[in-house]
Amino acid sequence: MTKISQFLVTLACVGLVGGVAIVNTDKVYASERHNYQGYKYRDGGKYRGRGARSAPYVIHRGPTVVIPHQRTRRYHNTTIYRPHGRWYSGYGRYYADNDAFLWLAFTAITLKVLDNLNENQQRAHESAQVIATTAPVGESIRWNQGSASGSVTTTRDGTSTSGRYCREFQHVVTVGGKKEQAYGVACRQPDGSWEIVSTGAP
Repeated sequence: MTKISQFLVTLACVGLVGGVAIVNTDKVYASERHNYQGYKYRDGGKYRGRGARSAPYVIHRGPTVVIPHQRTRRYHNTTIYRPHGRWYSGYGRYYADNDAFLWLAFTAITLKVLDNLNENQQRAHESAQVIATTAPVGESIRWNQGSASGSVTTTRDGTSTSGRYCREFQHVVTVGGKKEQAYGVACRQPDGSWEIVSTGAP
């Protein structure tokens, strides 16, 4: 099977065989409820069930990432996940959600090393992602600011079974000699915005 065929199979199977990257825990309570019983929030609170406070979100693919509800928010029909890094409106060089709405979903492609970036560095990384949505496949969009650098590369593209145009992206960020990578598959919606359908670490 060719790489592009494997990619299209991944798109066809999203939500069926481990392709689900972002899951509201309401959907996984029956089988995975035990995973959250001892989960502690960053603010020191503890998740004690659906009636106590909102459940966290989960990213599946590679290592599981649990996202506290206070690190998520909604803008129109897009859920914005920022488990790591600075918390702010907009994305990249677009400082307002209204201007950045086409790319807001890309916050779900996450790297723990983002916690070590300042806002300008994080926005430079996001700007590379914006450019990568239209760059040729295989072209790395590089950024460098202070002690941090990185790149975003479209590794392949294709069309999903529902007819949506999709791309797989590779993120690389290096801070102080520490390098991390993440991958994500995004599909374009009818309004031009992107939806993340799979994400995780290599």
